[in-house]
Amino acid sequence: MNGVSQGLERFRETMRRDRVFDLVNNPAENPALDVSHGMALYLEGITKSFDGFRALDDLTLYIGDGELRCIIGPNGAGKTTLMDVITGKTRPDAGTAWFGNRINLLRLKEHEIAGKGIGRKFQKPTVFENHSVHENLELALHADRGLLTSLTWKLNGEQRDQLDETLELIGLKERRDAPAGSLSHGQKQWLEIGSLLMQKPRLLLVDEPVAGMSGQETEATAELLTSLAGRHSVVVVEHDMDFVRSIARQVTVLHQGSVLAEGRMDEVQADPRVREVYLGEEN
Repeated sequence: MNGVSQGLERFRETMRRDRVFDLVNNPAENPALDVSHGMALYLEGITKSFDGFRALDDLTLYIGDGELRCIIGPNGAGKTTLMDVITGKTRPDAGTAWFGNRINLLRLKEHEIAGKGIGRKFQKPTVFENHSVHENLELALHADRGLLTSLTWKLNGEQRDQLDETLELIGLKERRDAPAGSLSHGQKQWLEIGSLLMQKPRLLLVDEPVAGMSGQETEATAELLTSLAGRHSVVVVEHDMDFVRSIARQVTVLHQGSVLAEGRMDEVQADPRVREVYLGEEN
């Protein structure tokens, strides 16, 4: 491997640790996702232990194509480990994980899974603060290009339209030329969601999107996430129960690495097991 290749490889690895997309990876062309059975994600019997602690315990979860699902649960319930398994960051000890009917997630690396159409937004927003809002979105489009090609690459008409539509969707059209570092916390969250959307993910994983947001920003985030359902499958992990109530169509409650309850928000809230382990109430 020559010096240039070594430098690119180090750059790739650095970005994979800090970004939810890979700016320099050049993934293979993706086949159309097969969701003919109506499901975007199948997880069955997923088990994962760390030093004797079972973070996930025979967990089974199905996410419908175009569904908006909220996942809640106390600290240590396995929510983060679940996201890590879906995105390839963590390999389970047992179980199966399929994206659509044909893509075996357990055979793929993190960047390959992202290339198949699964995007993840972490709790802390990661944006290029010295670049403008629209430049951040442009950089997201470079995810399927090599670094050297990206230096001379220009948007085509369709991509310009996509960028403009995304700016409108995330509410940052008027801030398109502003440095990302000048945005509020909530606006940075929206920009990162927009960067993921530029890559047209079929499944979007969103971790605690309203933590630290103002009330107005929280309302706008609820509108944004609900607007994505149908075009994307969206899984939201969140502790803010008022926010969950405002967007929830289907809720999954995790406890000790397993699914404790699942259903509509009113059904879950009425479940005595949920009140005991999550809401701190006794039967």
